[in-house]
Amino acid sequence: MDHYNTRKKGTEYEEMAASYLKDAGYQILARNYRVASGEIDLIVSKDGYLIFVEVKYRSNSRYGSPEAAVTPVKQRQISRVALYYMKRYGYDPYNTPVRFDVVAVAENEIHHMKDAFPYQGYY
Repeated sequence: MDHYNTRKKGTEYEEMAASYLKDAGYQILARNYRVASGEIDLIVSKDGYLIFVEVKYRSNSRYGSPEAAVTPVKQRQISRVALYYMKRYGYDPYNTPVRFDVVAVAENEIHHMKDAFPYQGYY
């Protein structure tokens, strides 16, 4: 599959995840938030939490679950981008309730893992 089709497929699953979260009462703040050090698929808020969401998709389990693709390296990258976002938009990193979620899409089923991993880094 070429890069264009892979990106198109990824966008479809991110849309599916965003729709799922919106229907569950989350407010979508940003999609595909990019900085030089990485990207966060969705940034949402609900119940006073600022939530950074990684969306993962697998068409089958041959390469493991979608959740398993959120490696410690990816967690650190997401954490760095999250801290940048917070500083950029005026959130206090010490006093803002933050969560890192994973929305896994596998065979058109959505599994939302709240608080999937802790912040990986330093302020």
